[in-house]
Amino acid sequence: MIPGRLSDIQRFAWLRLARTETVGPVAFEHLITRYGTPERALSALPDLSRRGGRAVPLSLPPRDAIERELEAGAKLGARLLCGGEPDFPPRLAALDPPPPVLWALGRAELLSEPSIAIVGARIASAAGQRFARQLATDLGTAGHVVVSGMARGIDGAAHEGSLKTGAVAVLGGGVGDVYPPEHDKLHARLAAEGCIVSESAPDRRAQAKDFPRRNRIISGLSLGVVVVEAELKSGSLITARLAAEQGRDVFAVPGSPLDPRSKGTNDLIRQGAILCEGAEDVLRSLSGHTHMRERDHGYDPQPDADIDHDALRERVAALLSPTPISRDDLVRAAAAPASAVMAALVELSLAGRAELLDGGLVAGV
Repeated sequence: MIPGRLSDIQRFAWLRLARTETVGPVAFEHLITRYGTPERALSALPDLSRRGGRAVPLSLPPRDAIERELEAGAKLGARLLCGGEPDFPPRLAALDPPPPVLWALGRAELLSEPSIAIVGARIASAAGQRFARQLATDLGTAGHVVVSGMARGIDGAAHEGSLKTGAVAVLGGGVGDVYPPEHDKLHARLAAEGCIVSESAPDRRAQAKDFPRRNRIISGLSLGVVVVEAELKSGSLITARLAAEQGRDVFAVPGSPLDPRSKGTNDLIRQGAILCEGAEDVLRSLSGHTHMRERDHGYDPQPDADIDHDALRERVAALLSPTPISRDDLVRAAAAPASAVMAALVELSLAGRAELLDGGLVAGV
């Protein structure tokens, strides 16, 4: 990403590029790496999508739509944080790839503090909620911000326990979207005393597809993730998996084998998660690695000039299938420089012929 603070014109273009159809975090990072500025990347998009085989020209978001988003954020009192700027959270900047933009409502400085995520079941037991609340209080007293997703159950209890010491809520919808409705007072307190963040536009209502991105931000902001209660198929386990992929510690609170809400946490422990019976287990594990180095965003502005890019793009397309494959494996199979393969992938994704996934994966469409 571009180091340093962006001008107002660059921030507008940065947000417009982030809101462009088919431009996810992977494509966004590549485009900034390749073209150097969001303005040049935007100018290149129509031609890139055409070269990738898109039948209908790629349309950019209308300028007035971006202006409305900026106005909605300003009306709420929220701040737009752009990747690469000094106040962008360093742990998120270290992700591969980082989210291009965040909206922050409240104390945005909390996003750069040492943080622990606490997540778990929405339909949580009273004992589980009490544990999460006390754990959040103890971790906050020890100097850690507590991150969660403002859902019912464990998330809400974690926020309640950490409001006085530092609470961050990551939402699937925009920072102004109060969900569930009964958390309206909690939302107001988080905005006033803690911080609410989201990748989505401030007034966007949450949709199902937004929650995996939300979970990635929860784990990405945190040094570790504690799962208090979770059934075997739950969003909390997705957050735990993302945390492991990001190199974060994963903690699980053991529970009764008779309670379905303990099956997910007990299974995490079987898979190697750190057993958590209280804050001391978390603090002991995290001691010594509260700082993370931001990724080096240096870039090679142009792929190798002597490559037949049209032929390479079609070779890369032929190597893709619905089964996700790592970008490293694809580069090896294509037998071409990584920068050239990445350029081909972005063109294919802009044309709707490939899907760039988190975790360094890519798939055919």
